[in-house]
Amino acid sequence: MSSVLLIDYSSLLYRAFHSLPESLAMRGVYGFLNMLARLLTDHRPGGLAIAVDDDWRPAFRVNALPSYKTHRVAAEDEEDPIAPQEALGREVLTALGLSVVGAAGFEAEDVIATLAARTHGPVAIVSGDRDLFALVRDPDVRVLYPQTGVSKLTIVDEAEIMRRYGIPGRAYGDFAILRGDPSDGLPGVKGIGEKTAAKLVAEYGSLDGIATATDVPLAVARKLEAGRDYLAAARRVVLPVADIPLPSVSLALPSAPAAPETLARLASEHGLDTPITRVQQALGFDRP
Repeated sequence: MSSVLLIDYSSLLYRAFHSLPESLAMRGVYGFLNMLARLLTDHRPGGLAIAVDDDWRPAFRVNALPSYKTHRVAAEDEEDPIAPQEALGREVLTALGLSVVGAAGFEAEDVIATLAARTHGPVAIVSGDRDLFALVRDPDVRVLYPQTGVSKLTIVDEAEIMRRYGIPGRAYGDFAILRGDPSDGLPGVKGIGEKTAAKLVAEYGSLDGIATATDVPLAVARKLEAGRDYLAAARRVVLPVADIPLPSVSLALPSAPAAPETLARLASEHGLDTPITRVQQALGFDRP
């Protein structure tokens, strides 16, 4: 059975924007569309959805942990060069007839988690965001993690998580909570770095297992007690939410553009003829 592809739009758009030359005006959209064409051609998915951030810093996460993504807030007054490209890309994808899915008050990772939970059969998540490793479940859910564009993807399944981190394949979320992630404003438990976090999760299986264990070293137990408030908050922040209020979403691949005239106009106005043509060919629009 072909996998359903769930694509993290912001993650791939950001990578495209920063990898292509500045002389290419809409390089983020240009690169994303080329990546999409490659994914469609290489993986021949049985269904597809493109998840977007309708809120990159949701209130429920900030309320739980005010430090969440605070470094990005400091740059809010500066003009975001990616924002116009993000909006244009959504227009193009919608005109192509693809499912572009967001939810007010939630991030793309929550959209992906919810769609993955609803999907029967194999799911492949395409994202450079390691938070989504928390969703990996053999044999149904894996992450395709970009190394070079999308021409080289690491398949992240439970065995890969064990190989990388030395922890049970379904324990990445608990490991990430313990370790923290300064790039997202997640401090982790003070004094417990990546190695100690991995060792604890490997030995006790989960945060709950660690909390109920009676043989945790005293020095570590004291650090965990000092970080108790953080751990309670981080559970609500780090893990993607798999039951957000999404309407029914069609994952079917389109057989023709939803808005061909709009698509032609956007291609002409923004120099996107080549990548849009590649996506249409990958979708089979040019076939009888």
